[in-house]
Amino acid sequence: MTTVPRLSIGLPVHNGEEYLAESLDALLAQSFTDFELIISDNASTDGTPEICRHYAATDARVRYLRQPRNIGAAPNHNAVLHAARGELFKWASHDDLYDRDLLARCVEVLDAHPDVVLASCYSATIDAHGDRVDAAVGYPRATDSTRAPERFRSQLFAHGGDDDYGVIRTEVLRGIPPTGSYYHADRTFVAELTLHGRFHRIPEALYYRRDLPTRAGRQRQSVRDWCVVHDPRRANRLRHPAVRLLAEYVWAFAGMIRRAPLSPREKWECYRHLSVYLASRGLPGLARRHADESTQVVAPPHARVIP
Repeated sequence: MTTVPRLSIGLPVHNGEEYLAESLDALLAQSFTDFELIISDNASTDGTPEICRHYAATDARVRYLRQPRNIGAAPNHNAVLHAARGELFKWASHDDLYDRDLLARCVEVLDAHPDVVLASCYSATIDAHGDRVDAAVGYPRATDSTRAPERFRSQLFAHGGDDDYGVIRTEVLRGIPPTGSYYHADRTFVAELTLHGRFHRIPEALYYRRDLPTRAGRQRQSVRDWCVVHDPRRANRLRHPAVRLLAEYVWAFAGMIRRAPLSPREKWECYRHLSVYLASRGLPGLARRHADESTQVVAPPHARVIP
């Protein structure tokens, strides 16, 4: 009889041979050991498959899945969640590093606070050699508030961040739509999580994000190209015109409030915050950006782009 792990770690990867082994070593050396590590290889053409097969053969906690073709970053990101068996879930990046107590500290928080849906920590940036290049990044959000509208408002007006790389309750994740492939889908995904419970941020740098000049999020590209990286189907301009990419972004926000487990008054507050956000910071700029598909965009500081 197979024992179901307490926690599932999902690691999507595409051509990540340079840092993959180092990242896997950091995850498998965690002091919290009751987890499975699901790797979804998005049809890599470098040495990634060999590295994955080696780890799967030497550690029973590793499950290796390989996509027969490049399905895009967003579907591959969702594939690891679909395969998860644990009651808790964490996405991991193939080139980042982790303090050995990261998982243990996050699980302790979730066990102690049933109303917390996501536990994470401060992060620090490392370079290609694994050396820290900046201090721990602070966290100026109010996602620990007991009021859902306040958590939602705080997340709306924040920039960057890596909350979706925390440890999250799987039941909550499966109760909301998967990560989309429209522009800024990661922002709407995390915003919806705030409507389902509090976040807890451990005020220590236990997560080390590798920042490289070649990283996808550092490259200037059009909105269309950005979306195609996340899902190749977005390359079809007839089925996915620019206006649709904008509409999906706005509709995702409206939909998450509608289906959230909130009172009518709380929903009204969230809609009010959303209207202010779209009017003052979101909709005008996004409309211009989506209308001109040649507009060059680059991720804001500390933003993540899923592999």
